[in-house]
Amino acid sequence: MTKLIGYARVSTRPQSTDRQEADLLAAGVRRDDLYVDQGVSGARVSRPKFDRALDALEVGDTLVITTLDRLGRSTQNMLDFAQSLRDRGAGLRVLNLGGGNVDTSTPMGSMLFTIMAALAQMEHDIKRERILDSVSKRRAAGKNLGGRPQRVTDSQIRSAIHLVEGGDPAAQAARDLGMSRATFYRRSRALSD
Repeated sequence: MTKLIGYARVSTRPQSTDRQEADLLAAGVRRDDLYVDQGVSGARVSRPKFDRALDALEVGDTLVITTLDRLGRSTQNMLDFAQSLRDRGAGLRVLNLGGGNVDTSTPMGSMLFTIMAALAQMEHDIKRERILDSVSKRRAAGKNLGGRPQRVTDSQIRSAIHLVEGGDPAAQAARDLGMSRATFYRRSRALSD
């Protein structure tokens, strides 16, 4: 008997797979045959639940995903993956590809999958290019690039340096600031440069 094996993934822990799971269940995937990776990048080669979903596939089964980007980022990787499924006698069904289902077990579905995989990679590459361009422009303009804000101000570090120069232990000054001694020394050197 053939089965539908569902796979859902989000890249970061705060994201939710609720919508993907609902779409997969509505497409006929049983809850027991649904595999979910939480906080796993599509760029990673090994994804624990994805690997388990592939292990569950048998001849005649179909892997069901909601969108193409759940598989990966590279056109070649996606095409190789679709071919490896065909070689195993399994199919791939993408629910939200071009407004409808695409089943790679048919010639038309295979062609659409190939085109959409190329477009997905192009979209990813364009997005990456825009981000890199934005970062370089912000850096050139001397603007803040974001990142984690420093909890301890330079003024607090200077005050702690004066205490240490007055005889207080550096370890105690660092503890009072809520940082390691190594971080205190690093920040102190940065201020004196």
